Amino acid sequence: MENAVFVSHAGGNTGSDYLSIFDSMPWTTTVASGSIDRSFAGMLTLGNGLTFTGWTMFPASALVEKLPLIYNKTIFLVLLCVGKGYDVFNQLSAISMSNVVAAIFIPNENFETTSDFPCPGVVISPKDGSAVINYAKTSDRPWASMKFKQTMAGTKPASAPDLVAPGSLVLAAWIPSNSVAMIGSNIYLSNDYTMLSGTAMACPHVAGVAALLKGAHPEWSPAAIRSAMMTTENPLDNTNNPIRDLGNNLTFASSLAVGSGHIDPNRALDPGLVYDTPPQDYVNVLCYMNYTQKQILTVTRSNHYNCSTPSPGLNYPSFIALYDNNSAIHTFQRTLTNVGDGVATYNAEVMAPTGSKVTISLMMLIFDQMYDQMSYTMSIQYEGGLNETTRYGSLVWVDTNRTHMVRSPIVLTRDNLLSTPFE
Repeated sequence: MENAVFVSHAGGNTGSDYLSIFDSMPWTTTVASGSIDRSFAGMLTLGNGLTFTGWTMFPASALVEKLPLIYNKTIFLVLLCVGKGYDVFNQLSAISMSNVVAAIFIPNENFETTSDFPCPGVVISPKDGSAVINYAKTSDRPWASMKFKQTMAGTKPASAPDLVAPGSLVLAAWIPSNSVAMIGSNIYLSNDYTMLSGTAMACPHVAGVAALLKGAHPEWSPAAIRSAMMTTENPLDNTNNPIRDLGNNLTFASSLAVGSGHIDPNRALDPGLVYDTPPQDYVNVLCYMNYTQKQILTVTRSNHYNCSTPSPGLNYPSFIALYDNNSAIHTFQRTLTNVGDGVATYNAEVMAPTGSKVTISLMMLIFDQMYDQMSYTMSIQYEGGLNETTRYGSLVWVDTNRTHMVRSPIVLTRDNLLSTPFE
């Protein structure tokens, strides 16, 4: 941070529960993993002329052409597998060790994509599965063909920590001597590349976007770059619906799961306003957390900082209030810097979390020129009805032309683990 080095940090893959972030540090940008609008398609064609597009990661070009289609039998043909208590992963394993040539998988629940696909097959939706099953049951001689290794663009929905970046089935360099895929139970394939998923794949995307922003705005600090990405992110997926959480049965993802939303590099180039944070502010947080001078020196590697003004607050592009009683009022102070051209006026648009009252000290911010700064305070008062659940809202600063929308998520929760709000 002191040397203007932006650090992108993988948030881990253990979900969105409290204390699930892996080694989060406030001076780094913590990244969650999101899906992408590409999928690896398998084309299924039935003998009655119907064609369905499914999902597959089978790593070879198997010949599945006009083979008999069988439902509820296990012989050397194309088998229909319906998810009745068995997930697709278990079915894939069973099929790969059988004499079945190929399989059509019809999951009965939300299916999480995987890079392990050891047998020829296609995963299709329950809706399409009903038509396939009906054909298999009613036709005298049902048959099916499959084609693999096609890429389908525009997959929906795609989600669009601090933020979310593409991290599902990303093409990544690999060690050629290590297996990248299997066919059956004993054929191992190798390659210079493989498909990987997780926050470790999302993290480099954010680092790359940060490099682009630094190239376009060399004067921006790492905190300004993080702010530009966070405040311009999209909380919606590519169907214009709220992002869903694949790890939580596709329920709507909270700010605790996706941070500010899915990264949008083009909008981040021109955020309008940024929340910048000097290095001393991070030291103030360490001081507030009762770090010793020796511990702080281990982090800062410098004697230039002191603990004269300890504070839990950072000039951060999001807000979270953790309550241990019903009467607390939490106040946050923030400073915005105008990185747009010339004079600008921004108005506050607030969506308060349910069960709270949000008050902004200034509902309008007027900047006279580039790099002007304006400060405001936001107070959140809990008014009851939370019942141990977490509620969400947002604060958006919008310019008069609605060209720039500087959005920050607000989280309101009761938590018995922590007695002090992290601001």
